[in-house]
Formats: sequence, structure tokens, C-alpha cells
Amino acid sequence: MNVGQSIWDRLFRLVLALLVVAGVLGIALWYKPVIQENQRMREEKLALDGKIEKENETARKLDLELRALQNPATIERLARERLSYAKPGENVIHFDPPAAARTE
Repeated sequence: MNVGQSIWDRLFRLVLALLVVAGVLGIALWYKPVIQENQRMREEKLALDGKIEKENETARKLDLELRALQNPATIERLARERLSYAKPGENVIHFDPPAAARTE
């Protein structure tokens, strides 16, 4: 009888082990879409964080430009450069762009 009990005991342990493996596999398959969605959201968050950082840098640059444009000396310099204005007695010299740049 010892031999019979040991076979049933082994079969019981084997079935129990297979049930545990099946349960773990079932849980893994059940949560696989959730894990994939979580990974996708993390990647999207990283991409959005990069965009936010880029936009913050752009905002900082624009803020610096705005502060510079509140200075009358800066406005005068920009007007003289872009509109070719000159103070009395000054000469304005223009340079033609390179030939390659003119064809584009």
C-alpha cells in the first residue's frame, strides 16, 4: 500500500504544481495588456516631457527677447539694422548675399 499511496501522492503534487503554473500563466496573460498599456503611457510621457522642456526653452528665449525689446537702445539698434536707418553723418553699407544663396 505504500507504493500506491506514493503514486497518488506524486500525482497530487504534480497536478497541484501544474495548477499553480497554470494560475501564474493565467494571471500573466490577464495583465499583459495592462502592462503593455503602462509601457506605452510611459513612453508617451517621456516624449511629452521632452516637448515640454523644448517649449519651456522657447518660452525662456522669447521672454529674453521681450525684455530686450523693452530697452530703447535695443529698439534703435534693430531699427537701424533692419530698416537701414542711420544717424546724421553715418554711412550705411549693404553687402550682397553670396551667389549660392541668391539662387535658392
